[in-house]
Amino acid sequence: MSFSQPELTVSRRARPPVTPARATSTIAVTIYGCDPEEAARFRAAAPRFGVLPVITAVAPSEATSDLAIGSRCVSIGHKTTIDSRTLRCFRNAGVRYISTRSIGYNHIDVDDAAELGITVQNVTYSPDSVADYTLMLILMAIRHAKSMIRRTDAFDYRLGATRGRELRDLTVGVIGAGRIGSAVIDRLRGFGCRILVHDNHPSGHEQPGLDQLLQRSDVITLHTPLTAQTHHLLDRRRLARTKPGAIVVNTGRGALIDSAALLDRLRDGRLAGAALDVVEEEGGVFYTDCRDRPPRGAALRRLQGMPNVLISPHSAYYTDHALDDIVEHTLINCRNFGGGPHHG
Repeated sequence: MSFSQPELTVSRRARPPVTPARATSTIAVTIYGCDPEEAARFRAAAPRFGVLPVITAVAPSEATSDLAIGSRCVSIGHKTTIDSRTLRCFRNAGVRYISTRSIGYNHIDVDDAAELGITVQNVTYSPDSVADYTLMLILMAIRHAKSMIRRTDAFDYRLGATRGRELRDLTVGVIGAGRIGSAVIDRLRGFGCRILVHDNHPSGHEQPGLDQLLQRSDVITLHTPLTAQTHHLLDRRRLARTKPGAIVVNTGRGALIDSAALLDRLRDGRLAGAALDVVEEEGGVFYTDCRDRPPRGAALRRLQGMPNVLISPHSAYYTDHALDDIVEHTLINCRNFGGGPHHG
């Protein structure tokens, strides 16, 4: 089981990054689900890499696959699931390469893509955006920020019934020590807390088994990819083994945690709180305005109603620096593939 997010590569043989001087011919790339800010940055950067961007705000789907005709490469975001039917439509449109503007790629059926002769690659971007956000969530959770903000918004300026905790007094368990997990560990060192790590690779910190990490950690933070093996990594059995009063933080993928089991452990007090930038029921909810139609997912509504649970809409990555990285690395990926030999 891997606890670090690998980068999907276009071939076994590494290709060097493209520089403006190498982009001697222009390739077309269809960029789906592009908001105005992304579109402006793609248009500004594309000429440097010899890319002609075909930009659309619509999501990739069977119905919109014809927009990719003439492009061997397409770029997609993480908000839309790409199933086998959409992949076949892309293949029929001539697509041979999909670059996802995300580190995670669980929204794409990678095995089906490979069978269809379509290469899938994720992007890398500075891990600082997610690492900073993770530290913010940890600090907000241990200082009961949600209930404090709710009180002051209602003009109640009394102190809360429960005092906060200082990070230096706590043990933080980091599950997954890839680029983001390692960046979180670097930030935690400055707070003087004890750090436990669960990963396949040496981290320079104590690395107990997963169950031991859960039993000893005051804060548990998840930075592992979502795969068939890590789905519900924190399930009912493992959540029952957590240290009493622990806090769970998730900026990875929602399905790493069994939401129903999490709710039970929060209700019975085994867990003192949770800070979740991702949840199982976020599909079709996050990134939309639901003020007039509360989300249908029962677990999400119940979690959000708890004073000790922080919910944010999958926004840890959402910084201007990360966007610049994503745009540039998307263009590099597509250029590297599109500038190579044509495959069938």
